[in-house]
Amino acid sequence: MLEITVETEHGERHSRVAAEEFAGLVRRIGPEGDRFLVVQRIPDLPDVFIQVWHDAGADYTLEYRDGAPDRHFRATLDGPEAVIAAMTGWARLSENWNAGPDWEWLDFGPVAPVPALELGDEERGLLEARVREVIVGGYATRAELAELAEDYLVTAAARPVSSEQARRLVDRMWSERVEEQAGWVGETDPDRLSRAFTALDAAGITAREHFTCCRSCGQSEIGGAGSPDARGFVYFHSQCTDAAASGHGLTLLYGGFDGSPETTAAVGREAVAALRECGLTVEWDGDPGQAITVAPLDWRRRLVG
Repeated sequence: MLEITVETEHGERHSRVAAEEFAGLVRRIGPEGDRFLVVQRIPDLPDVFIQVWHDAGADYTLEYRDGAPDRHFRATLDGPEAVIAAMTGWARLSENWNAGPDWEWLDFGPVAPVPALELGDEERGLLEARVREVIVGGYATRAELAELAEDYLVTAAARPVSSEQARRLVDRMWSERVEEQAGWVGETDPDRLSRAFTALDAAGITAREHFTCCRSCGQSEIGGAGSPDARGFVYFHSQCTDAAASGHGLTLLYGGFDGSPETTAAVGREAVAALRECGLTVEWDGDPGQAITVAPLDWRRRLVG
């Protein structure tokens, strides 16, 4: 398994792909609308990526950036196998992965400076607290966080944070989180949660993490989120994620698709058993009208991209 995220020209996003699957994506590109791949490691780091462009019948253009715009290189290769070897080596952090191609440095010229944020202490504190909360939540990409940071303090009269300032702020705080998680050893509670949800989904219960923005949207959309023959569902929405990231435990919503209290209670029991099997502490009294709470919970979720 390669610890990478792959984005295609027509909007597909593949995370943690097998080497054979990645090779298939490289060999596939070339037709109109499917001519490039952009690859980032997990966790994503600012200005670190590798990408390939290929028009059917032409050579492959391979580029990588190594931490800054002035560390951007390009090579031209005549077939997919050399591209696959280089990109797979990059993904695996292999020594001398870039020894084969004939690289040229790309000069993008001077980088325009980003003006410092002109925010009062209160505004800056609110913005950084919200960005930090979503980073700790662990489900947002850097691009999504930058959009959040740009829009968070917007009023009818002002947009105090530019897109460039938002990216700089997010990149700093994201990098801090990457350093934090580098010290995590072994399976974390969110890892255990994902393992339980995967088992529930395989057992015929639609299980979704960080699903929609609120309970109302979740209840209306969960029926279409999984297999049509699923017996029931369990999920938590983004407000539940925020609470978990703040140290308040995690609330799970569940039910049966037939609407009966008996099925809802049965789904609840199955969800609780799966969570406990994965080593999590669960609070639930068996009442189908009450939510399931996972607490205490050490919310150390690894960054998604």
